[in-house]
Amino acid sequence: MTTKSDFTEEEWLRIVRAPLVAGMALSLADPGGPIEAAKESMATLKIATNPPSREQLLAEVALEIQAMAQQRKNPLSGYKPAADGSPGGQVIEELRAVQTAVAAKATPDEAAAFGRWLVAAAQAAADAAKEGGFMGFHAERVSERETAMLDQVRAAVSA
Repeated sequence: MTTKSDFTEEEWLRIVRAPLVAGMALSLADPGGPIEAAKESMATLKIATNPPSREQLLAEVALEIQAMAQQRKNPLSGYKPAADGSPGGQVIEELRAVQTAVAAKATPDEAAAFGRWLVAAAQAAADAAKEGGFMGFHAERVSERETAMLDQVRAAVSA
C-alpha cells in the first residue's frame, strides 16, 4: 500500500496535479472557446476527485485535490508548460515522468491504476464538450487532434 509518505514533497506535488495535467493535455490538443474550456476543466476536476478505483494512493491524491478545491487553491499552481515549443509535448513528458515516479515506488497494481486514472481524466476532458461546427451543428464529440492526444497520454502512462 503506497501513501504520500513514500514520495518526496516535489514528487507528491507532481502526482497530485497529474490528473489535472492529463485533462489539460486535451485542452491544449484542440483549444476551444471559454465554454468548452470550462466544461473540460469541470469534467477533469470531477474525475480527479472521484478516482475510478479504490487503491490507497488514488484515494489520497483525490482527497488532496478535493481539499485544495475546497480551499480555493489551484492544484496546477506553479505548473505552466512553456508557450514556445510544444506545450502538448511538455504535458506528455510531465505525465510520463510522474508515471515513472509512481511506478518506482508503488505496487504494480497501484501504478497501473494510477495510469488508468490519468487516461480517464483525459478522456473525461475529451468527452466534456463538442468540438468544431457552428452553434453545435456538425460538431464532433472528440476531434482528431484530441484522439491523437488521448493516444499519446495512453502511451505515456502505460506501464
